[in-house]
Amino acid sequence: MADFTYLLRPKTFDDVVGQPHLCAQGAPLRTLCETAALTHSFFYGPPGCGKTTLARIIAEVMEYPFYEFNATSLKIEQLRKIFDQYEGSLTKPLLFIDEVHRLAKNQQEVLLPVMEKNSVLVIGASTENPYFSLTAAMRSRSLLFELHSIGYDALADLLDRTGVKTEAEARDYLIASSGGDARAMLKLLEVSTALNKPITIELLKSLRPAAQSLGSSEAGVHYDLASALIKSIRGSDPDAAIYYLARLIEGGEPPEFIARRLVILSSEDVGNANPQALTLTTSAMMSVKQIGYPEARIILAQAVIYLC
Repeated sequence: MADFTYLLRPKTFDDVVGQPHLCAQGAPLRTLCETAALTHSFFYGPPGCGKTTLARIIAEVMEYPFYEFNATSLKIEQLRKIFDQYEGSLTKPLLFIDEVHRLAKNQQEVLLPVMEKNSVLVIGASTENPYFSLTAAMRSRSLLFELHSIGYDALADLLDRTGVKTEAEARDYLIASSGGDARAMLKLLEVSTALNKPITIELLKSLRPAAQSLGSSEAGVHYDLASALIKSIRGSDPDAAIYYLARLIEGGEPPEFIARRLVILSSEDVGNANPQALTLTTSAMMSVKQIGYPEARIILAQAVIYLC
């Protein structure tokens, strides 16, 4: 079975798809790396957008030894061992920490002295916004870079690189159902090819009946549907609002994203005309985070109708 995730992992900035604001020639992050001027950085964005891959490329470009950890299993002793190994050395290691939002406060405090001395280069990755998950001391010593969900066209380009032929409808489903997650798309293709059958949409749907948890089907649709939902609520049209809510849910949009938009709307557009709206949508946001789909769709619908 071909491991497309490994075979197609970008080796250079030019190989990266979907992040031109970071990887294109002349982009600030790329320039900092190529001039060996990059300081401690934290990448945040949805799954499968290339955060770990980008850290590996940076280590290659800057010629730093690469050490990869996950914050869920990271031990302070492991960090200190690396610090001691490179103490007084002319070589600087790159310390990459995935799921960095899970770092305990004492683990962050251990990193602060070496970040201050620049004896190691610390790069972290997270699916959560580091403005809320990292201490102010960590943020003040770092640059923060956001990676975006990979667009439809960029995923199509990546799919072409695999060389696997599919029906047009199956190709569209591979891309659309992956919700901007390159890893999810390649994994579905990998499993499909292992079955030694024609890759049809029926086969793909038997393996992935519903879309992944990010995004809507095509490039731009994500923002168009979210905007349509908000404008329908502003127009006090519950039928239209529920329709666009259903489109977002069917497209695999995370319930947390929808709930956040409703909280913002309840303050910006409803405000003191009905202060209870903010309380209700905040409760909805907390509820859907704990409950998830499918029940979260009922909570979201209730909040949408109330706002209308």
